[in-house]
Amino acid sequence: MTSFYGEHRQINVLVDEGENRVSRKNIDKWIFRLLLLLIGFMPLIVLAHVKEVISPHVTDIGILTSGVKGDIFTYYKFMFILIITVITGILLLIKIFFMNGTIKKSILNYFLGIFAIAIVISTILSPNISIALTGQYNRTDGAISWLCYIALMFIAMNINYPKNAVNKVLYALYPFVFINLFIITMNFTGNDLMQKEWVQKLVIVLLPEGASLAEGSELVGTLNQWNYMSGMFAIITVMFLTAAIVEKNWIISITHTIVATVSIAIMFMSISTSGFVTVLVMLLPILVLILKVENKAKAIVLLAIFIILSGFTLHTLAKVNPKVWTESVGFFTNKNPYVEQSVSKSSSSFLFDRVYASDKSFELPVLPESSIAPGSGRIYIWEKTIEIVKDRPVVGFGLDTLMYNFPHYNIDARSGLRTEHTIVDKPHNVYVGILYGTGFIGFISFMLIVCLSIWKSLKNILKEKELYVAVLSFAAIAYFIQAMFNDSLPGISGVVWVFIGMMLALIFSEKDKEGINN
Repeated sequence: MTSFYGEHRQINVLVDEGENRVSRKNIDKWIFRLLLLLIGFMPLIVLAHVKEVISPHVTDIGILTSGVKGDIFTYYKFMFILIITVITGILLLIKIFFMNGTIKKSILNYFLGIFAIAIVISTILSPNISIALTGQYNRTDGAISWLCYIALMFIAMNINYPKNAVNKVLYALYPFVFINLFIITMNFTGNDLMQKEWVQKLVIVLLPEGASLAEGSELVGTLNQWNYMSGMFAIITVMFLTAAIVEKNWIISITHTIVATVSIAIMFMSISTSGFVTVLVMLLPILVLILKVENKAKAIVLLAIFIILSGFTLHTLAKVNPKVWTESVGFFTNKNPYVEQSVSKSSSSFLFDRVYASDKSFELPVLPESSIAPGSGRIYIWEKTIEIVKDRPVVGFGLDTLMYNFPHYNIDARSGLRTEHTIVDKPHNVYVGILYGTGFIGFISFMLIVCLSIWKSLKNILKEKELYVAVLSFAAIAYFIQAMFNDSLPGISGVVWVFIGMMLALIFSEKDKEGINN
């Protein structure tokens, strides 16, 4: 039997290893090109799609009812990821079985396998199997998507890359950055592109005859909404800032700094705190990286330029919309210099706002005060979701099915979500979502993948080996940080899990070189 890692192969025919080597190199080139296509093009897809949704519940709540429902951000991204995964997977299998290729040794292979098995089992045993398989109609982040992410990471781990691979990844992201800059700037300034007739025609080109966009549709960017835009462009900001620091060429470094500034401008205009917190946290490892680079003075100058430009950008945007400050720096302070502070009610007027029952023998039920839990209600959602997990701790409920199992209309939602009428459709946390969807086995294997990936990337940087890999390493870490506040989506996860696989492949490649030299 052929070994999984290619060891002790029994080859009974004469094989030209030189020819195999050339063939493997060509296969790797094609896989890399397809991965670049996924990275650069897939997140830009915005096309309307409608499907018949069969709800697990009989209800009159609009969002939970069955019927024909539409989405413009995720379905075709998901289909693109699925196609690329199938093609690259077939190419990798051809390389292994017909070109004497091997799989890189890593304990991560086993963790990925366990996680994949946990996803399959949780889906089969899910009370909402059809939803768990593909995900919600407007998110498409179910079992198939996650199996694709795992496969893409594994494929990316097991090919060889050219020396300028990281730069090619950065160049592939240029269209994504600048197209989203244009889209979100138009929205931010009150000129939403979705109101343009030519954009509407472009978006609905694949819709069946008679279907149209819903009233009030708007286009913030090529990702679903504010939170996802903020999280993704925090990742992009960190990538280009890191690239500017490790790059030796001044011109390229300055270009990367400019793109990092553009990315943080998009993040600010997304008006969501998750991205800002992610960038702040990532400044610490970036400072550590500066100590490792050869030209420290250049790195410090570029970081200073980025901070100054970012501060000016924040000031300019906050003057237009004070929420930019509220959802960034305002996370740490209640004062917003861009709005006039309202005068709070006096204690006397507050007394007159209260209503008392005239009959002291009759007591009205005490309702929770209407308020929002920390993190824009996230803490409440996480607590309730974890309570649900106790009912199915081993296998979970299936990925992306929270909307159909969350305890809606609970009276205590008044103190967590301001009103008990809010419908929770997602956990706003990748880790909580994985725990809920796949149970403890899936969650533990997922966390092992996360921790081991972070450890290997940081270890590589501390050893000062291939510092350019830090671009992908810091992108992965930034993804895991913003995942504390955001959910997974094909347009984000499909890209970042490829980054993680590439990062590990480059680190493994460096280890192989060391082994040869020794």
